[in-house]
Amino acid sequence: MKKAERVEKIIEVLDRTYPDPHPPLNFSSPFELLIAVILSAQCTDERVNQVTPALFRVATTPEAILELGEEKLKSYIRPTGFFNAKAHNIIKACRTLMEEFNGELPRTLEELQRLGGVGRKTASVVICQAFGVPAFPVDRHVFRVAQRLDLARAKTPDETDRQLRKVLPKKQWIPLHLQLVFLGRQWCRPRPLCESCPLLELCPTGAKNVEATKKTKPKGISKR
Repeated sequence: MKKAERVEKIIEVLDRTYPDPHPPLNFSSPFELLIAVILSAQCTDERVNQVTPALFRVATTPEAILELGEEKLKSYIRPTGFFNAKAHNIIKACRTLMEEFNGELPRTLEELQRLGGVGRKTASVVICQAFGVPAFPVDRHVFRVAQRLDLARAKTPDETDRQLRKVLPKKQWIPLHLQLVFLGRQWCRPRPLCESCPLLELCPTGAKNVEATKKTKPKGISKR
């Protein structure tokens, strides 16, 4: 099967499995999404969604975050882990937003990456989920799934991003990103559940894993 045909079939299966994917982080503005994504580093989306309501009740703009101050901010975000670094980066990002962008969140990858704590993945999440601009954020789930499905052969998330944007249709980047995230959480885990994965027939890694499992299963003791 040619790669283009296999990609098309992968998309068909993902559309059936996750027909209407929604962002897992809760937010009501682009700025809130930015803060939530920064907090999600080394933290589950579920935990972030537990933390942000209290924070967003008191601060939903860069100006309000700066008025809150770094120490007070830490008290709100402590449960997300690495709260010292995250608070520092959020304050730095808010200062840049106020000084260079009049408190408004920019809409380009290049400008967003000028903010503290914002790399390509975070910027990509913001522009596609908040502004609807096609992008392909690569987190640890997308990175893992892309390699196993042979959609990309890269050693870094940024290179995986570049390769995925070449082989996947641009009009579907936003839902596909979320679908691959959900697949990585549900089936294509670090220890994958290949036998029950809906993409098994299209996954070269899954086929090898299932075959290897069959070979290592103990044979039944024959009766004499």
